Amino acid sequence: MKKSYKVEVDCANCAAKMEEAVKATPGVQDAVLNFMLLKLKVTFAEGADPAEVMGRCQAAVAKLDDDFKIYC
Repeated sequence: MKKSYKVEVDCANCAAKMEEAVKATPGVQDAVLNFMLLKLKVTFAEGADPAEVMGRCQAAVAKLDDDFKIYC
């Protein structure tokens, strides 16, 4: 399953860090963040609950910077 989310991030380097944190989250098969559009496209692993996985993603990016946000 694929879903798109709006994100809040300040710079391209920060966007790359956010993308890597999301990719490393269990339940995420792939993630691509488009900094210009401020959109995150997430492909979830088979059988993963998107709401639960995105909660873990939000926690992971919050550890990087308090200003990073994923709007679910």
